[in-house]
Amino acid sequence: MSEELESKLKAVDGLAGRIAMARVKDGVATVMLDATGLSAEERAGLERKVRAATVAMPEVTDTRVAMTAEKVQRTVIAIGSGKGGVGKSTVSANIAVAVARMGKKVGLIDADIYGPSQTRIMGNASRPELADQQIVPVPAHGVRMLSIGQLIEPGTAVAWRGPMTASALTSLMEGDWGDCELLIVDLPPGTGDVQMTLIQKWKPAGAVIVSTPQDLALIDATRAIDMFRKMDVKVIGLVENMAGYACPHCGEVSDPFGSGGAEAAAARLG
Repeated sequence: MSEELESKLKAVDGLAGRIAMARVKDGVATVMLDATGLSAEERAGLERKVRAATVAMPEVTDTRVAMTAEKVQRTVIAIGSGKGGVGKSTVSANIAVAVARMGKKVGLIDADIYGPSQTRIMGNASRPELADQQIVPVPAHGVRMLSIGQLIEPGTAVAWRGPMTASALTSLMEGDWGDCELLIVDLPPGTGDVQMTLIQKWKPAGAVIVSTPQDLALIDATRAIDMFRKMDVKVIGLVENMAGYACPHCGEVSDPFGSGGAEAAAARLG
């Protein structure tokens, strides 16, 4: 009977290769599936298929489905800045989409709790669903995305103290990311509670700092670099943004904020 059950399950689309155990005893079918890398919705779909297959077996009076999964090892990359308004969120979105187009499974977390903007940049402000007490990311340009902006009303001020921001970050980081290999985390500007919580609980593999070429922006970017280094997070890049502006009429490129400042700072900081 157990062999018959396993044979039926292997013939079902999506179940082959995921059956860890299938047996029938005293009218009870017990099936264990390997659900590694599957979202909550995909796991629910597999369970429905198992139950549909066992319904066709008159000897089975009850079906029990268990699922196991290996913990997915995800790489976390933090995108930070010293000042706001330097284009950090745009750079975060561009990196996430570019890596996704290389064939990787990428998640983008808008952890800028007080000023979320990824819903606008990525073009998806739809409210995410809950599955098994986890927030399910929404798709956008081949990337899975979560933002605090999806969970609050547009234009609502987020006046939260440290513990509440840490709780919000935890909800985003522990969403149902499925088989995502890489999480890009768009941090708030500065060196505050969100940055500290991220580093302490989900140690990033590296950090990218975004700055304009201006001296004032670079001074604060240097502080952000110092924080990551002191907390043993490797700074893997310093991005100079807004360095050039092309005139829409004549095409001439000018540098309203200067240029080369970030490159010089990177050389100085090593």
